[in-house]
Amino acid sequence: MNHLAQARKVFDIEMAALRAVRAQLDGSFAQAVELIVETLRQRGKLIVVGIGKSGHVGHKLAATLTSTGSTSVVLNSVDALHGDLGIVADGDTVLALSYSGESEELLNLLPALKRFLVKIIAITGAPKSSLAGHSDLVLNVRVPREACPFNLAPTASTTATLVMGDALAMAVLQARGFKRQDFAKFHPSGAIGRAMLSRVVDIMRSGPRNAVAGDNLTVKEALLVMTHAKSGSLSVVNGRGKLVGVFTDGDFRRHMATDEDLLAQPLKAVMTPKPICIRDDALAVEALKVFNQRNIDDLIVVNAKHEPVGLVDSQDLPKLKLM
Repeated sequence: MNHLAQARKVFDIEMAALRAVRAQLDGSFAQAVELIVETLRQRGKLIVVGIGKSGHVGHKLAATLTSTGSTSVVLNSVDALHGDLGIVADGDTVLALSYSGESEELLNLLPALKRFLVKIIAITGAPKSSLAGHSDLVLNVRVPREACPFNLAPTASTTATLVMGDALAMAVLQARGFKRQDFAKFHPSGAIGRAMLSRVVDIMRSGPRNAVAGDNLTVKEALLVMTHAKSGSLSVVNGRGKLVGVFTDGDFRRHMATDEDLLAQPLKAVMTPKPICIRDDALAVEALKVFNQRNIDDLIVVNAKHEPVGLVDSQDLPKLKLM
């Protein structure tokens, strides 16, 4: 058996499924987004229900919605009929997930939900199913076939449902004007929280660990400054203390190959002028973006007067758990 060929076949089937579902998107999607936004504006919440694999996808959908500021809860379709309906309130919107649209446990729950003033959005692969017929809006996730060789195990269909949920969550996020700063409020811990809430001044090397030298200092003297700071780069300033250049270990090696008198040269003759830098009050996530976009090892930090006050070393980022 060629395992790689089988894996590629699964990828092909699932990608084809997503293209098919994308082509099926229609005005119902836009209506669903508007309904959810209005529900949240009226202080209502989103209730996600589903059974089996759809239920697992529902947990992920609810978590994504909640983490992006859209209050969501998962309602167990069985437990709901034994007291958990208490989480449902008038004005809520229900997201009901069932690929077949005929899941018995979910259909049994519908009459109970209908006793509340709620709207129901069905995410199903069967637009003419019982679930679809009892819903206010239907999002069609029908796929041509499952990736399972017997066309039985939920595979492509669960992927399609998952992506539909992500599309819904991201469209709602945008419609509600959810911003980067809002994201940080809901992720105060972990890598996301650290990157979103920390500022450059919180993660930079400063004081004796920040190598700074005047542009008239010789390369030999500059190397001593870098050695004391245990830094691979040095910020070069003019007579007014403003950042004018950078000198790095790499610069030293490159110049050594062609300049026998390098150690006696002033920094202004060998430095790289106008180096990439970032403000000390910028968010740490902005520093991460610079490292991702530019091929640099160190990022100079400047204050409002364009004076070098620190350095962000790319080697520090894993220890700070920002990557």
